[in-house]
Amino acid sequence: MTDIRDTIRFLLNDRLVELADVSSVQTLLDFLRIDRNLRGAKEGCAEGDCGACTVLVGRLLDGRLKYESVNACIRFVASLDGCHVVTVEALAQPNGPLHPVQQAMVDTHASQCGFCTPGFVMSLYGLWMENPKPSVHEIEKALQGNLCRCTGYAAIIRAAEAISSIGEVGNDPLVSERGKIARELAALRDGRRVEIGDEGERVVLPASLDDFAEVLEANPKATIVAGSTDVGLWVTKFMRDIAPVVHLSHLDELRRIFLDPGGITLGAGVSYTEAYTETVRHFPQLSELWDRIGGAQVRNMGTVGGNIANGSPIGDTPPALIALGATVTLRKGRSRRTLPLEAFFIDYGKQDRQPGEFVESIRVPFPGKQDRFAVYKISKRFDEDISSVCGAFRVTIGGDGRVADSVIAFGGMAGTPKRAATVEAALKGAAWSDTAIETAISAFERDFRPLTDWRASADYRMLVAKNLLRRFYLETQGASNVRIDRGVAVAVQEA
Repeated sequence: MTDIRDTIRFLLNDRLVELADVSSVQTLLDFLRIDRNLRGAKEGCAEGDCGACTVLVGRLLDGRLKYESVNACIRFVASLDGCHVVTVEALAQPNGPLHPVQQAMVDTHASQCGFCTPGFVMSLYGLWMENPKPSVHEIEKALQGNLCRCTGYAAIIRAAEAISSIGEVGNDPLVSERGKIARELAALRDGRRVEIGDEGERVVLPASLDDFAEVLEANPKATIVAGSTDVGLWVTKFMRDIAPVVHLSHLDELRRIFLDPGGITLGAGVSYTEAYTETVRHFPQLSELWDRIGGAQVRNMGTVGGNIANGSPIGDTPPALIALGATVTLRKGRSRRTLPLEAFFIDYGKQDRQPGEFVESIRVPFPGKQDRFAVYKISKRFDEDISSVCGAFRVTIGGDGRVADSVIAFGGMAGTPKRAATVEAALKGAAWSDTAIETAISAFERDFRPLTDWRASADYRMLVAKNLLRRFYLETQGASNVRIDRGVAVAVQEA
């Protein structure tokens, strides 16, 4: 019989919190502001977009305690078991000096109305602990998920650069006392399943991966929550009832990354941040795409498996992973099956997943020496925006200069992430040339009939898709600068 605990336990700043009554839809932001009167974190957007609610969450992974910035507005309280939540109120002691991050913000005049300031402070705090002397690029990347209306970002960047001149990171309590905090969190992880509430509000945190398979098989209609970057919006924006809920973020078994000579395997619970180093090391073409998935808070929370499992036609990772030939392993109970990732997406809102089945891992093979690969994300806003069109291209060029194989996949062009099968067929066997590209481009209308919505018109999407193929070809020919001339991608000749 499974050993069950009926409380959620976590550290909040310097105190232990134990909750026996937790709603399935209670967000961390509401808990902080309403239940604990900690009102530094603000609600700006309630969808993980503005960063005003940013706090740090520390968690153990393989014995190492790591703090990450997260959006409290879409993080559920029930997911915090065994974690350490740090809010802006914990930085400076009453009647004591300001924390170095706060003092830097004051010294550089980096706050005006102040609404967004606590979120910026917490994002900079998380960056400073990991990287005390960041470059401007690293600062900008850490602040992608924090928006400011009135101060402007230059002063905030100057604040980030000044922190280490005000205080030593080694003296910070979250650094100097990390061993002690890690032991306290380890003591909270008792290996038991957590179950709270009745069927109408039931929340489950499985004890292990095998326990999760058992729970989901018995409750096939349960809502699975990994990073909550999508499910959080179901609650805050659409007021959906998501119970019963099964949370996964605490399962280390789903956060593993395995390398072998042929490729990389990501556990479905691996976050974008956790996947970044190995993914970009082996697939450097994914660097810009990965950096543009939400802001840092979203990348810290969101998971690669969740991006696939929800089946969105504009998810960032599926086009690139399909082009690379990725496969997905699904599990139900003790049974597993593996299928090509492209076959997982059946229709809008419909995936090849049986009741009680879940995405367990994603395997991505390494490209061959003759492969050319690239991925392009087109969105209204460069940072922290959803794709209008995302195109991924992998072409294998034989020794004779002809296309031996090609895989071209798009998001935003159909009701699912979808391959351009007719375009691929037009390229296969042809000499890799501008003539072949222009011939293949005429086949796009047979592959796609995109929709018009507020992100882009159908005509725009079609033109972008064609131009991305042209851009890909030009870049394989050594063009480093491609621009649009009368709606067509052309290489810019360097002077």
